[in-house]
Amino acid sequence: MSVIYLLITVSIFVAIGFFIAFIIAVKSGQYDDDYTPSVRMLFDDETKFTPQKNKSKTKE
Repeated sequence: MSVIYLLITVSIFVAIGFFIAFIIAVKSGQYDDDYTPSVRMLFDDETKFTPQKNKSKTKE
């Protein structure tokens, strides 16, 4: 029974360690995507603008 308590304690410390490593990686910019925005403009289709009709009707 004492082995279960030991394993639970060790697993909690390992989980906390991985969580701290994740937080440090996020704050240091490890997961920032610098490549996609520069390439996105090459593959975007041209936006098609359709002229909108003037829908405002004034009653006189």
